[in-house]
Amino acid sequence: MSDHQERRHFQRVAFDAPTELRQGSECWEVNLLDLSLKGMLIERPEPWLADLTQDFDAVVHLGPEARVQMQVELRHEEPDKLGFVCLHIDIDSITHLHRLVELNLGDSTKMMRELRELIEV
Repeated sequence: MSDHQERRHFQRVAFDAPTELRQGSECWEVNLLDLSLKGMLIERPEPWLADLTQDFDAVVHLGPEARVQMQVELRHEEPDKLGFVCLHIDIDSITHLHRLVELNLGDSTKMMRELRELIEV
């Protein structure tokens, strides 16, 4: 198990939704692999010419009126995947994300534990 997997405290939800990753004037349509209360994992887009010293904005389109929008930082790179940690998320987005994770976990106790860990981080 890799170091970043050992440190992971948040349950990831495999989820496929139209997702955009933005940085300055660059915008990549990416394949979302999974999502958590604390970040996301995507397939590495080609070409990948991002400034790794700068943050990104991610938008996950859940439906016509629902989306998760967050400011993210690249945390780890693999040849075909990129992992991001959430730096900032607005209240509407965290509400949508909370509901999505809760539905996929199927256990409100786990969800409450993850929310406590998110607040304490």
